[in-house]
Amino acid sequence: MIEIPEASTLARQCAETLTGKTITSAVAASSPHGFAWYANDPGAYGDLLTGKTITGGAAHGGHPEIEAEEMRICVGEGVNIRFYEPGAQLPTRHQLKITFDDGSAICCTVSMYGFLGVFPDGMNDDYYYLVGKEKPSPLTDEFDEAYFQSMITDETLRLSGKAFLATEQRIPGLGNGVVQDVLWEAKVHPKRKLNTLGEDQLLDLYHQVKQVLTNMTHAGGRSTEKDLFGNPGGYEVILCRTTVGLPCSRCGTPIKRMAYLGGNVYVCEGCQPLT
Repeated sequence: MIEIPEASTLARQCAETLTGKTITSAVAASSPHGFAWYANDPGAYGDLLTGKTITGGAAHGGHPEIEAEEMRICVGEGVNIRFYEPGAQLPTRHQLKITFDDGSAICCTVSMYGFLGVFPDGMNDDYYYLVGKEKPSPLTDEFDEAYFQSMITDETLRLSGKAFLATEQRIPGLGNGVVQDVLWEAKVHPKRKLNTLGEDQLLDLYHQVKQVLTNMTHAGGRSTEKDLFGNPGGYEVILCRTTVGLPCSRCGTPIKRMAYLGGNVYVCEGCQPLT
């Protein structure tokens, strides 16, 4: 799934690779997918984009966005976006294909579920997109200690570490994937309530949110996800499905998997005590 590190990486790569190219065609929803959600009518994407020149890219939470003059091309969740050089064989099935004047193209395919949108700048009312634009990213200076402390309330103190960080869009783009390593670095069990942590532990949790996401982004995303060119990210994930049963790199305790809050969490019970 696209989270903050992948959204930032994809937006940067799109800006570097596509800026200056002019769109010659755009086709959406040619391969039906029951869990692909489109902003506006996908049948109109061709008319909206044809003739537009790519002018940049940006990331909003977990949404990488391509700027095409006044138009925006945005994806999220489980969308795979890939760049193809001129003459390359394109996939036959896709949920969005955009071709350019030099013969290159990008194709977007949805794995489990995903969002795709084409719209004029300022005309997307999707909640997850808007909250990603409105709230500061942990990758920015605006997400400082004071801002993090403002998130700590009597209500949120009753939440677990995972619930606080990865639900209700408190930090847009920080989801179940990246939260595992954040909590591991902070030595906080995913189920542990914030009100059981001391002030120093809460402060360390803030610093780990900033540091882990920065490390992931600088490495081009997580090793479990792929970038615009189909390459895995350079950040080697510590806790994920492939490390279950392996010894923790810090203390040697085997990594465990458990179901929690609608998904799996991964934990080292030696480093991350529940109490």
